[in-house]
Formats: sequence, structure tokens, C-alpha cells
Amino acid sequence: MELLIGFVVVLHFLGMASITGGWVATFLGADRGLQLLVWGARAQLLLGLILVGLLEMASEDLNYAKVGVKLVVALAVVACAEIASAKSRRGGAAPNLLNAAAALTVVNVAVAVLW
Repeated sequence: MELLIGFVVVLHFLGMASITGGWVATFLGADRGLQLLVWGARAQLLLGLILVGLLEMASEDLNYAKVGVKLVVALAVVACAEIASAKSRRGGAAPNLLNAAAALTVVNVAVAVLW
């Protein structure tokens, strides 16, 4: 079970890297940076939920307040990314939403490490 949890954690980190990488790529003018950010946000949310489930199955002690805060922040990241993507498909731009998604990702990392 430890190996599986470790593998999911690595994938979770890659999701975070794709959010920040997609944010940087978008602001450098890459065409697919926003798609990378959106899929990274989706992956972060899904893999975080899977990780909590696996830790529950392994009878690990979880801080449910921390999990709840991280879930709310992750949902906000996904919402910002999805709304920015929808605006982009309609021809508009939403740089503030992209900045919010990136900032909230950093907040989520800080909650994970510092709490």
C-alpha cells in the first residue's frame, strides 16, 4: 500500500507542476498553456481525493480540518481554471482567474507543508 500511496503522491505533485507550468506557459504566449493548467487542476483534485481514500484505507491518522481546507482551495483552483478556459473558448481572456488559480495552488502547497 505504501508504494501505491507514494505513486499517487508523485502524480499529485506532477498535477501541481502542470498547473504552475501551464500558468507560466500561458503568460509566455503558449497556445496550450491554459489546457495544461486546466488538466493539472482536474488531476490535483482527483488525485487528492484518491490519496485521502488510500490513506483512510491504510488506517493513517488524518487531519480532517486540513483535508477540508485543501479540498476547498482545490475546488477554487479548478473553478478558476475552468472559468478561464470557458472564457478563452469564447474569445475572451481571463488573466486574473489564471493568476488566482496559480496563487491558490501555492496556498494549497503551503497548507500541505506548513500545517
